[in-house]
Amino acid sequence: MAKLRGPDRVKAALEALSLDCEVLTLPDSTRTAEEAAKAVGCAVGEIAKSLVFRAGDRAVVAVMSGDDRLDTARLSAAVGAEVGRADAGFVRAATGFVIGGVPPLGHAEPVALFMDRGLFRFVRVWAAAGSPFSVFAIEPARLRDASGARVADLRTA
Repeated sequence: MAKLRGPDRVKAALEALSLDCEVLTLPDSTRTAEEAAKAVGCAVGEIAKSLVFRAGDRAVVAVMSGDDRLDTARLSAAVGAEVGRADAGFVRAATGFVIGGVPPLGHAEPVALFMDRGLFRFVRVWAAAGSPFSVFAIEPARLRDASGARVADLRTA
């Protein structure tokens, strides 16, 4: 059996979680929050960026609004362990996706998933869907409930 492409794996993960979200593959890059916002025609804040860190050997994913910056001390406190940057190899191994296409769900390995409370100011957010050209839209509460993400205040003050 052929290995599924990133967007197809995200589509399968969404279906497995009973989320009826359409995965869009766009002609323009969605690698950064700014590029994604331009590609889908929304505000940068409506982009749900997935940032991957490591706490020892464990992957930690923080889902943030595209216009917010993560406070790593707050993420470390939420995790209960010091977090550090993850390199591209670790991100790919832990999530199964490349940087710029990491979705908030459907990862290769179990991850500690956190959502910043700031995402809930939006009715709908756009998240990466497995490639630097793919996204899907979802309500923050549905994403939290389906993914089991813990909500915390992760933004810089």
